[in-house]
Amino acid sequence: MIYPASPYIEERNGGLYVEGTRVSLDSVVIRFQEGASPERIVQSFPTLKLPQVYGAIAYYLENEQMVNEYIAAGQRELERTVPPLSQSNPDLFARLRVAREKMGSKRT
Repeated sequence: MIYPASPYIEERNGGLYVEGTRVSLDSVVIRFQEGASPERIVQSFPTLKLPQVYGAIAYYLENEQMVNEYIAAGQRELERTVPPLSQSNPDLFARLRVAREKMGSKRT
């Protein structure tokens, strides 16, 4: 896919990143979608400067459908390639299930 050019976003290795950083666009956008302010996003990613975050948000707002599709495709790929914990580490999964059940019984 060809992504619109921006001074704040660069395409690298098939992904979109805040220009000159290792912070992915989807990391910024997801925090923004969760309601984080640009200032809070900078706190989450200290390598970013406030103008970079505003630039990433502007890019998202100008290309919202495309960026949402890009994020959804990345999530589908992650789900496809990363096995569920119940398969990759059944012992840990069982211990977590027991702990969750104990926590639930304490609430009632």
